[in-house]
Amino acid sequence: MSLKVVLFDFNGVIIKDESIHLQLIDEILIEENLQLQKVSERQASLGRSDRAYFQELLANRGRVATEEYLTQLLKRKAQAYAQEIEKLEKLPIYSGVEDLIYQVRSRNLKIGLVSGAIGKEIELVLNGAKLAEYFQVIVSGDDITNSKPKPDGYLLAVERLNQEYPQLNLQPQECLAIEDTPAGIQAAKRANMQVVGVANTYPFHMLQRCCNWTVDYLTDLELERVQEVYSQKEVQPTVSEC
Repeated sequence: MSLKVVLFDFNGVIIKDESIHLQLIDEILIEENLQLQKVSERQASLGRSDRAYFQELLANRGRVATEEYLTQLLKRKAQAYAQEIEKLEKLPIYSGVEDLIYQVRSRNLKIGLVSGAIGKEIELVLNGAKLAEYFQVIVSGDDITNSKPKPDGYLLAVERLNQEYPQLNLQPQECLAIEDTPAGIQAAKRANMQVVGVANTYPFHMLQRCCNWTVDYLTDLELERVQEVYSQKEVQPTVSEC
């Protein structure tokens, strides 16, 4: 077995924008005359798609959430997100992202992104950070019905890469996922992928027990050593659920 693809999460791995999302969601709830997010709801939102989170928020407040209504809310949020991003002098891209992308490319590995974020938000940030050209596949929350911790997004990324590069003959276990939340880690593991947990959102010790590798910062990740593990014939040990 060999490592062929590195799949990045988006929010919490590439960009530090959690506070922006939470603020915009609260603003929409106010506009809809609904109760603001509770602390427990905010915590539960991490790693999940906006659609799934809005659906839960509305259900908790007794509001009927049709697909049309959800789509309308997501469009409003995406527009507001673009306005907030445009106000920033510099995008809050996490340290080490560009260097890791360089390392991955220098080893002739494919690069993908799997996120529950809205596609327009991902596109806006990647273009603004001049990173879009490096991603061979992007799976957003618009592409899947089941949000993380379901594995659907990761499995779709494998499918699309095989469609684009048939000679790759990619299997999920030949992918490395980079995640920052329990929901994302579980999604990648359920897709039969190994996972790097980066402690951007949750503490190191919480991620360490359920990831194959854990780092405080992306700059700490030694990709060469990770590749060596993939090249070993022995079956990798399982790790517990977060």
